Parts: sequence; structure tokens; C-alpha cells
Amino acid sequence: MGESDRRYPVSAFDYPLPEDLIAQHPLPDRSASRLLVLHKSDGRIEHRSFRDFPSLIEPGDVVVVNASRVIPARLKGTRENGREAEILLVHPEPDGSWLAMVHPGGKLKPGRKVRFGRDAVAEVVEVLGGGMRRIKFCGAIDVRALMERYGSVPLPPYIRRPPEEADRERYQTIFARVEGSVAAPTAGLHFTPETVSAIEDRGGKIVEIVLHIGPGTFKPVEVDDPSRHVMHAEWYEIPEAAAEEINRAKIEGSRIWAIGTTAVRTLETAAVEDNPAVGDRRAAGVRSGSGWTDLFIYPPYEFKVVDALLTNFHLPRSTLLMLVAAFGGYERTMAAYREAVALRYRMYSYGDAMAIL
Repeated sequence: MGESDRRYPVSAFDYPLPEDLIAQHPLPDRSASRLLVLHKSDGRIEHRSFRDFPSLIEPGDVVVVNASRVIPARLKGTRENGREAEILLVHPEPDGSWLAMVHPGGKLKPGRKVRFGRDAVAEVVEVLGGGMRRIKFCGAIDVRALMERYGSVPLPPYIRRPPEEADRERYQTIFARVEGSVAAPTAGLHFTPETVSAIEDRGGKIVEIVLHIGPGTFKPVEVDDPSRHVMHAEWYEIPEAAAEEINRAKIEGSRIWAIGTTAVRTLETAAVEDNPAVGDRRAAGVRSGSGWTDLFIYPPYEFKVVDALLTNFHLPRSTLLMLVAAFGGYERTMAAYREAVALRYRMYSYGDAMAIL
């Protein structure tokens, strides 16, 4: 059995990581991160700066970024007994309620309320699976205004410091415009307007899709068989103009770059075997539209749309690392991670970047 057909237990995606390599703050300059470049064909590794990323772009390449914006979804309030409580808003429901995660979970049962200041109260309506609650806000409350007043950026749990005012914008990509995520599409954090201009100068095309990242991105995989892990569904949208650019590039034989694992999952969810712009010729493409995806990509997986990937470094045993290993090849990806640790790359959301092509 070749590596492309081999299945791996979750424990195979473990690796030793010194805690001091987990970036706790972003660099002052977004584009100053290091960039590890992994060549899938032969396993060759290059160590470069992210400022070199545009040099990897070829004329006709399409660079797909996630335009989702992180909302200040972490709300700290008080329970009816005066003790602290926390609600992490995940996404709104059509009836005006919200899906949310709460702390302390054992205390916030249906009917319990959390107050924010003097003007807002949230009530737990229903306990759902996967640690989720359905909550509703009492009275005529503008939830967006509430988040701006009482909310903070929901930094990942491995950033062991309180959110700072600077995180409100620094934990956003320059593409962020559609509110809805509770975590940033971190591969995009390295981009600056100068990066975009350099890509376009080389003949590359930036296109935007949206996937609103939920808390499931940090959900630990608690089984050793990846097929038994359940992903949280996340909402995505591929605009018609973006689909047209991607399909055109596939027809012409140009590469599709996914900026981050969220872009990968969106594109592969929307993949179609018959590119609608091809006619009689068969070529992979994507369909435009919106919906929900719970696609979990792990080895072995045959990618239909994505040809190259930019991503950050991810937690051991995480679904994100499994996706990267499916794309780069398990052995080569894990070897690259070992080399990154040995050379003290900065890890995770505010850390360095990795390109696989």
C-alpha cells in the first residue's frame, strides 16, 4: 500500500512542541513572518520570508482568500447569583436566538440567565449536543451593539493572555468584511496591501470566498480513528464571480491557491467533476452558492480543486493538521513540522506560515 492510500490513526499526528514556540502576540509587521516552503513532488524544504510568497505565484494563478470577519463574540457577564459567566456566541438562528457555548456549562441550564451591565440579559433556552446551547436575548436588544460594548475577540485557548484592544484588528485579515467567525482564517493574517499588489503584478488573481469559522476548529479529536470524529458544520459562500475565475483557471491549467484550511474545505465542498464552463471537456471546478459544510479532510483524500496551499502551523492531533497532511503527504508534512520545531518557527494563529506546492 502506497502512502497515498494509507490511513493513519489520530495518534500519528502527534509531535513534540515546546510551549515557548506558541506565538502569544503577533509580529508588528504582518509580512515579517517566516515561510517554510514544502515541495510535494520531492519533499524539498525551503526556509524563506513571507515577503517572498508572491514569488511563488505564476501568471494565471488564482489565490482564494476567506473574507470572513471575526466578531467580538466572547461575552462576560454575571449569573443571577452574582457570579461570573461567559457566553461565546457562535451564530444566529432564524428565530432570533443564537447558538452559543457557555461557561460554567454545568451551571447554565435552561431557564438560567446571564446579565451584561444594566441593559442586557441572555437566557439559556435549550441544551444541545457538542457543548452547545441555544440562548435568547431578552427584550429589544441589538446583539451587534451588545458585542461591541461587552464582547471581546475570542482568541484561541492556546493564547494564554487576555485579549488586548489591538487584537480587534490584528486578529483580522485585510480581507475581512463579512462578519460571522469566532476565529480568524489565520493564513490570511500575513497579507498586506503590498502582498496583494505583488501577487497581481505577477499575473495572479485574488478572489474572495467566505467560510464562517466556528469553535469546532479548536475541538480536540478524542478518538483515534479519524472517521469517527464529528465536525461542526460551518456556513460558506462562493460568489458567482469567484466561481467563474476558479473555473476559468482550471480550464486553462492554472493553479488554485487556497489561503488557509478554510478555503480548502470550502472549495472541496463545492467541487464539481464537470466544470460548468468547459462544455464537452472534463475538468474539476466549483459551483457558486452558499450552504453548510462539515467536510473533514484527512489522509487519504483526493483533492479536486486545490493545487497549492498556504497555511499556518497547527496543533498536534488536530483536524487542521490532518488536512495539511492529506495535501502535502503524511511523511513529508510531519518531517516539515519536525524541521520547523527544530528551527524554532513560531506556531499557531499568530505564528509563521507554510506553503505547500
